[in-house]
Amino acid sequence: MAGETKRVHATCVVFRGAGIAIRGRPGAGKSDLALRLIAAGGGLDGASRGHAMLIGDDCCIVTRRGNQIYAAPPRELAGRIEVRGLGIVHLAHVSEARIDLVVDLVARNDIERLPDAGANQTDLAGVRLPRLFLCAFDASAIARITLALGARVTGAFTVENGTARPS
Repeated sequence: MAGETKRVHATCVVFRGAGIAIRGRPGAGKSDLALRLIAAGGGLDGASRGHAMLIGDDCCIVTRRGNQIYAAPPRELAGRIEVRGLGIVHLAHVSEARIDLVVDLVARNDIERLPDAGANQTDLAGVRLPRLFLCAFDASAIARITLALGARVTGAFTVENGTARPS
């Protein structure tokens, strides 16, 4: 599948240098969690482009390159995110970023307290990636994502020609 692309039902962001794909059923909180990650990284003002930015909301195009997955927004959705109660909002975005973590949104009661190691991985376009199960609306969601990223959290990324790269 190297070089092939496919659309996935996910909202993707870059947070502290790591690409995150957030998956879940409609209404699970994908856009809400993405918005909170972007706000936590200072990316809502458009000037703080170094800590958190939108890749794409609700639908992204993923491409496998070797053992890495890259996500990009479909052209028609680039820079747009649905904010419940406000409608479609335009945000600064990156045109592509490597995905380092998959967050699967589930009901709070469906999250294992002490999951098996195998449960913390998933396949995305033929590549095994770390996975975290979360309830999007838990107050600790961003803290848990930060912990799951572990050593991958570098603090910042640079944007070159619309592509996010860790700095």
